[in-house]
Amino acid sequence: MAQFSANYTTRSGQRRQLQIAASDAASARRQLRQRGIVPTSLEPVQKPVQTLATAGLDLARLLEARPGVREKALFANKLAALVDAGVPIVRSLDLMARQQRQPLFKRALETVGADVNQGGSLGAALRRWPQVFDPLTVAMVEAGEAGGVLDESLRRLAKLLEGNAKLQNQIKGAMGYPVAVLAIAVLVFLGMTIFLIPTFAGIFEDLGAELPLFTQLMVDLSALLRSSFALLLLAALAVGVWLYRRHVATASGRRQVDGLLLRLPLFGDLIQKTATAQFCRTFSSLTRAGVPILLSLEIVQDTAGNAVIADAIVSSRQEVLEGIPLSAALASKRVFPELAVSMLAIGEETGQMDAMLSKVADFYEDEVEAAVKALTAMLEPAMIVIVGGIVGSILLAMYLPMFSIFDQIK
Repeated sequence: MAQFSANYTTRSGQRRQLQIAASDAASARRQLRQRGIVPTSLEPVQKPVQTLATAGLDLARLLEARPGVREKALFANKLAALVDAGVPIVRSLDLMARQQRQPLFKRALETVGADVNQGGSLGAALRRWPQVFDPLTVAMVEAGEAGGVLDESLRRLAKLLEGNAKLQNQIKGAMGYPVAVLAIAVLVFLGMTIFLIPTFAGIFEDLGAELPLFTQLMVDLSALLRSSFALLLLAALAVGVWLYRRHVATASGRRQVDGLLLRLPLFGDLIQKTATAQFCRTFSSLTRAGVPILLSLEIVQDTAGNAVIADAIVSSRQEVLEGIPLSAALASKRVFPELAVSMLAIGEETGQMDAMLSKVADFYEDEVEAAVKALTAMLEPAMIVIVGGIVGSILLAMYLPMFSIFDQIK
């Protein structure tokens, strides 16, 4: 991606400049037209020649932690409170920059404050920091500035970001619990197989006990894991993980994996409900703030969290551009529940699409919370059974030969 510098004139006659990332000049002009900007000039930004010191500085900045959803929500809440209290924007940004501990976020707030102090708009200043402020934040701020309700728009943004963070945490909690328990179970199995079974196998060999078939299998597995085969297995596993990450990094690979996730039993339904709630909440907030529907769809596709759903939104956006209602376009893609699409259609017919989508978001957020609780309650005993089965099988393998030894003693 190259950087382009665009000069343009606002409707009030003020001259402005912004930078935009695009693959080429034509793509940059297309992005500017979507934002309603007609550039008077568009030039590629020449990258300065890097010295060793500047390369090291760029590497250090690349490794800086980016603000998470909660940090962005806190930023929006604080800025809304300061603006509502009548504190000037520049002073508000200065206060928040001094309180910020994350280097990247602090530097961004300082630069944004300087840009606004020189007469630029807050939205345009935020847009220059895509690694800190996502398109959703920028669009909500620009809509608030255009309507003169920046504080209200920021409060909506904070609430939206907090809701999205809550949904993401619920999904991570539901999917992270079984993964963590299975990882612990595998570690326990490997530890007992590699270190405990050989000790008992040596004792049984000294006593001359005949090993049962199950015990002999576990002893052979232990010997196999302690041999060079284990290193080959680890190498193959590492290569498999690397190939998987490479595959997922491609667009087609991401679609395949996300499509598979949507078809998973239990988890697929949960992912779909989460994506539906997030889409409805974000789209409702953007349209209520006055963001154009096409730009709203462009932003929502970036926050979908699933490549299959994002592709459906992209395709629907193109159909809306051709005059097809959004509900009809989404219905043909079959990625959202029928209830959500029907409610969207009613909202389009009544002219209250944002209010209807907000109700749909409330409904599916409650559905996600209930599904996560039910899934966790169901997985807990299942994980206990799995861990108990693994430990019990190893103990059984070690104790079975003892019965034959006791028979010999008798």
